Amino acid sequence: MENSNQNQQDYQMAKEQVKKIRGFYTHLFIYVVINIFIIAGTFYDRPLTFANFFRFETFATALFWGIGIAAHWSGVIGKDIFFGKDWEQRKINEYLKKQQ
Repeated sequence: MENSNQNQQDYQMAKEQVKKIRGFYTHLFIYVVINIFIIAGTFYDRPLTFANFFRFETFATALFWGIGIAAHWSGVIGKDIFFGKDWEQRKINEYLKKQQ
């Protein structure tokens, strides 16, 4: 019975993780599509020149929303990228060895 509960919990955790990953990819897709329209829309009001294209207003939404996308990515996919999965346990063991 306990093994069945553990399997059910593991399944629910995996399902939640997949749901979070899907949410990230949906967010990324919407980011790309909307920013394509925003950047392309800048040429509706102004002629296409180098100076008109490379203005802060053209890329401000992409920049700040991109920071949000990066935060979303680190929360969903990249949370173990810098320290690894067992980093905390390894550091605890390292400090315990130093104290002995």
